Amino acid sequence: MSPIGVILSQIGTPLEPTSKSVRPYLRSFLSDRRVIDYSPWLWQPLLRGIILRARPRKSAKLYREIWQKEGSPLLIHSLAQQAGLQSRLGAEYRVELALAYSEPSMDQAMASLESAGVTRIIIVPLFPQYSSTTSASVYDQACFAALGRRSANGPVSKRFVPALRFMDAYYREPGYISAMQSHLSRYLEGMAYAPDYYVLSFHGIPKRYVDTGDPYTEQCMETAKLLANAMGWEQDRYEVTFQSRFGPEKWVGPATDEVLGQLAGRGIKRPLIFSPGLVTDCLETLHELAIEGREQFAAGGGEAGQFSAAPCLNDHAQWLDFLSQQVKKNAMGWTD
Repeated sequence: MSPIGVILSQIGTPLEPTSKSVRPYLRSFLSDRRVIDYSPWLWQPLLRGIILRARPRKSAKLYREIWQKEGSPLLIHSLAQQAGLQSRLGAEYRVELALAYSEPSMDQAMASLESAGVTRIIIVPLFPQYSSTTSASVYDQACFAALGRRSANGPVSKRFVPALRFMDAYYREPGYISAMQSHLSRYLEGMAYAPDYYVLSFHGIPKRYVDTGDPYTEQCMETAKLLANAMGWEQDRYEVTFQSRFGPEKWVGPATDEVLGQLAGRGIKRPLIFSPGLVTDCLETLHELAIEGREQFAAGGGEAGQFSAAPCLNDHAQWLDFLSQQVKKNAMGWTD
């Protein structure tokens, strides 16, 4: 039988830290109505007329500060995750990477699998907590790519459609919690001092999305509670925050930047920040949390050198072991 296809799906990244490369990435990302659900008649003129004229230049500057010799950190770590998962699953599976708003795209990943004769595909969103802005967007892209269409009413372009399975959110899976506990414990062992407080930062979403049925924040809170219990943290030693606010709309909170600016005034001297909702280091962790977070803590009276930001799971062995187990669980009935 042909191998089982696996598509790891991640948000995406510009290919270069330049305005020219950032602009199409942001245009694609901010045009997704799962992400920004305003009417295109109102949103697109604002996006194309104002936002895409100023924001790419600002974002490119931030990307340059975290860019690595080999390229984009998110792409580097995502490719390592792909390779690590492939080595664990073996020849019975074929693992591809799909980035939602850049390349390699979902269309490219699906075409690669189909050209190899794959007829059964498992979609693995690299988002532990479900959100309509991430997981549901991946579902949309995977379905349209499998159909060979750009939209539900697009023309028929192929006759055979592969069987698709979508991995469920794993925000409370013991293997995921255990992988984070192992990863953080190892990171803490290598520190010169012990943190006196922990900030668990998740990517934010507009509060309106939660009020209309998105379960994201509830799942984030459960992940944080399970991780804190696994780490042995008392309730007064950690806090859950939400980052990356965008636009004038009210977002879920408390906001990460505001909390970091207040920590020193609360007597906290050595905070550590970690993101249990992002499994791959990217601009949001390497710059927004590690660089800007340190500046916010210092601006509030803290000592910058006492601020720490733990990396994401990236290609941590126990995390990839867990992911391979989840893939095999989703393949039940397709394998012996």
